[in-house]
Amino acid sequence: MAQQRFDKDRKKSFGGYGKPKGDYKRPYGGSPRNERSDYDRDERPADFADSDEVTGLIVGRNPVMEALKSGKALDTIYVNENAGGSIGAITRIARERGIVIKNVSDQKLTQMCGGASHQGIIASGACAEYVSVEDILAISKKKGTAPFIIICDEIEAPHNLGAIIRTAEAAGADGIIIPKRRSASLNATVFKTSAGAASWLPVARVANLGTAIDELKKNGIWIYGTDAGGENYSDTSFTGPIGLVIGSEGFGMGRLIRDKCDFLVKLPMYGKITSLNASVAAGIFMYEAVRQRAAVK
Repeated sequence: MAQQRFDKDRKKSFGGYGKPKGDYKRPYGGSPRNERSDYDRDERPADFADSDEVTGLIVGRNPVMEALKSGKALDTIYVNENAGGSIGAITRIARERGIVIKNVSDQKLTQMCGGASHQGIIASGACAEYVSVEDILAISKKKGTAPFIIICDEIEAPHNLGAIIRTAEAAGADGIIIPKRRSASLNATVFKTSAGAASWLPVARVANLGTAIDELKKNGIWIYGTDAGGENYSDTSFTGPIGLVIGSEGFGMGRLIRDKCDFLVKLPMYGKITSLNASVAAGIFMYEAVRQRAAVK
């Protein structure tokens, strides 16, 4: 199939921020990421990505400290930074383990635990253990197949991340990579929406998504970004080692992530509604890869 490398000349056609000339529409909806509507990204509430549902809570200083000491899989620790005392020691251990720490108000903590005495700290357990990017790369080597990795660029809705995990597992993907910040995590909502697939599909949670993509490239993986300015997905070959980037629900891929993509692909839109849910679009792209790979076996 005809396919061109996403080179400098092609990048120029999208303008300074990777936007195509003329009317600009996301492959599955939303405005360009540099257009802010309600608030700036850096001014979002600390609990923005997890506002949907938080269950499996560990409440209070001693319970959280013991959970850390025991090696229990923790997803996020919510703290009132003004609480003082042993909070500093707890957060230090959490950072050493790579656990996300979010500063929230005392009122938010009280709301989360239904009025129980929280002592300024609550931890939420992860529904599955996170893995490393190296672990995901090792899966395709073990299977003897071309790598097939899904990269979620700030998918913040837990229901969307869960649905993407479910489809990725069914499609035979090797794993999913998500960022630590501004992303849904492996919480109870994600686990439920994934229909249990989160127990089977490896998920790597990384501090820097761009660095993770660079690592994939060093291992011979081509990065495909989903963007309205790309080639039609059905005219693109997905038979080789691929990393498929799914952008956020409201803004699509970030500029830095888009610049790291080797190819850009899109879904054609023929109706009056020119947007698709991120997880729905992800499923279409994934199963196009499945179809093509099956055809060349």
